[in-house]
Amino acid sequence: MRKKEIALAAVEALKNEYPDSICSLEYTDPLQCLVATRLSAQCTDARVNMVTPALFERYTCAEDFAASTPDEVAEYIKSCGLYKTKSRDIVAMARVLVDRYGGEVPSTLDELTALPGIGRKTANLVMGDIFGMPGAVVVDTHCIRITRRLGLHDETDQKKIELILRSLLPSNESNDFCHRLVLHGRAVCTARKAMCESCCMQSFCRKKP
Repeated sequence: MRKKEIALAAVEALKNEYPDSICSLEYTDPLQCLVATRLSAQCTDARVNMVTPALFERYTCAEDFAASTPDEVAEYIKSCGLYKTKSRDIVAMARVLVDRYGGEVPSTLDELTALPGIGRKTANLVMGDIFGMPGAVVVDTHCIRITRRLGLHDETDQKKIELILRSLLPSNESNDFCHRLVLHGRAVCTARKAMCESCCMQSFCRKKP
């Protein structure tokens, strides 16, 4: 099978295995999505979801974050890891949102990645989940590992992987596909062991058991 065929087969297999393709981070608006995704760097989504209720109760809009300080924000996110860097980024990001965008979250890749602390992974998540833009590819550790095992690429650079997958996946499926990779990566194709005998993609995956 060619890479394009493998990609299409993977989309269908994962769609059947995981009909619900939702982000495991909990949020109610674009700003919360942006902040929660920034907090998830080198931290589990479960941990982020434990931290954000109190954080979002205290800071309800970009103006609230912008008027705060990194030290104040840090008190709410200490258990997320790298909390000093994350708190600085969140406050700086909020100030840019207030100054340039009237407190609203922008929708383009260039605008999002220009925000302090926001990389392509977070930008793609916001573009796909919040704004419903086709072609959004969220390249996290699960995505890198599984698509590499499938034989879709031999890369380690996130941007290169994103562009490769964007060329292989149907644009209207790419965002959901990445969410399903997370579910599959946690349950079956784990970093510690690929449980190939239980995998819905074993018939076309290029990884040898």
